[in-house]
Amino acid sequence: MVDKIEDLSLPGSIVQRIVKEALPDGVNVGKEARSVLGRAASVFVIYLTASATNTAKSHNRKAITGQDILDSLEEMEFEDFLEPLKEFQEAFRKNEQGKKNKKKEATSKQAAEETNEQDEEMIVGE
Repeated sequence: MVDKIEDLSLPGSIVQRIVKEALPDGVNVGKEARSVLGRAASVFVIYLTASATNTAKSHNRKAITGQDILDSLEEMEFEDFLEPLKEFQEAFRKNEQGKKNKKKEATSKQAAEETNEQDEEMIVGE
């Protein structure tokens, strides 16, 4: 765990990219403002994590889930973020399931090929 909040901060390049994508063209953000935004984002992440940890503990769990994050955002009155995050969560789950299915298919295909090779070796060996 981190001793001081100063030890936690988002990389400046990440903050700059996020800010650049969020603002309209022609709007500039000073170095000091980017630094403050980065620190504010870090504090927000720490606060949200602490809240989600409390939510998980209240359900007798040690691991934070995506639902704990969503519940904490609602508790913190960030309801406007819930729907886009729920959509992201659903897309993430579908993507992960797709990866699992591809891996399972590849494993099954490989096992079938190995079985076919063994069958061919047995036929040739007879």
